[in-house]
Amino acid sequence: MTPLTEVNTAMRQRVAHLEHRFGRRRLYLATGVIALLLIIFFVRFWAGRKKPAPSPPPRTVVVAKVITRDVPLYLDEIGTCTSVESVKAQAQVSGQITAREFQDGGEVKKGDLLFTIDPRPYQAALDQAKGQLAQAQSQLVLDQITLKRQQELRSRNVNSPQDLDTAQGTVNNDLGKIKSAEAAVAAAQVNLDYCTIRSPIDGRAGLRTVDVGNVVTGGNAGGTILLSIDRFDQIYTDFTVAENDVSLVRRYLGNPNMKVQTDSANDDQPPRLGDLYFIDNVVQTGSGTVKARGITPNPDRSLWPGEFVRIRFILDQLKDAKLVPAQAVQLSQRGPFIFVVKPDNTVDQRPVKPGQRQDGEMMVIEDGVRPGETVVVTGQLALAPGAKVVPQPIEQNSGAQAQSATAK
Repeated sequence: MTPLTEVNTAMRQRVAHLEHRFGRRRLYLATGVIALLLIIFFVRFWAGRKKPAPSPPPRTVVVAKVITRDVPLYLDEIGTCTSVESVKAQAQVSGQITAREFQDGGEVKKGDLLFTIDPRPYQAALDQAKGQLAQAQSQLVLDQITLKRQQELRSRNVNSPQDLDTAQGTVNNDLGKIKSAEAAVAAAQVNLDYCTIRSPIDGRAGLRTVDVGNVVTGGNAGGTILLSIDRFDQIYTDFTVAENDVSLVRRYLGNPNMKVQTDSANDDQPPRLGDLYFIDNVVQTGSGTVKARGITPNPDRSLWPGEFVRIRFILDQLKDAKLVPAQAVQLSQRGPFIFVVKPDNTVDQRPVKPGQRQDGEMMVIEDGVRPGETVVVTGQLALAPGAKVVPQPIEQNSGAQAQSATAK
């Protein structure tokens, strides 16, 4: 008998024994329950098995190329505008104002007549001085004739040496009187000239402080101020440099690329470029700053004295600097980093050394990326090294950021 036949025979005998002991119906019912429980167990086992998580779909991110461009190395400061020339027209002689020849706030040229002070007293003083000069000159002529006669008489030994000396002294005295009279004439002429007050510079007249008919006081120290004139076809921009930046500024002093860029927040004019005119040689006690001054062309008079302006103190030009959109630079506990898109559209996390912002939208990267590489600009939140992405060039992104990038 084969082993299989023996097993079948033993099973039949076992089933017959169970049917005899429990009954056929109970045996079939128990067998069905056991089979049902086994089916439920296997169903739940297979349903409860963990399926492998599907890989996440690639994320769409906005990307940009690393570009190179010459950009400035700069310090941003706040400054004020100051006239390159400011003059206060002051009365040099006393008298009544008889005429005004300018418009308040108008443009004046050097030599233009501004005010007239009543010249009659000064004209009379000049005429008197001229008359005294004429008298002195006439007296000199007479005394020179007397001197000549005394010299002739002395040559014939007719008069005494004392008479000749007296005649010579009289002539010398007359010469002194003439010089004094000439000086009086010159002084009277100066006072008469001061009656016509003229502009000493080209510029813009301020508001007059006196009107026609007022009597003003003259003098270099206490003369009446009549008006102020400011020239600002060029303009000074005064600002300060922090003590911590002085060493950096000192390193670039004398550099031909050093410029002062002035921008007014109150107009729509583009920033204008000027030169560094002056930088102080001491640090101000208390503020810890150094005074500096730029000079900037202002032919359209758009910058006014006293106006607050934004100053960009350009120290040098950085050649072929690497630039990325500023949004591409992210921060972590380990420092700034950038996601770089590799050729297979996976991302690599790179630590970088950022520099200054440029034009508000771009940032210099001193180390960490190479020109031409692609960096992620937006969509970094859910990225990790090695993640798959769908890059979308920044030019396709709407908004000012895209416009800035395409312009560059």
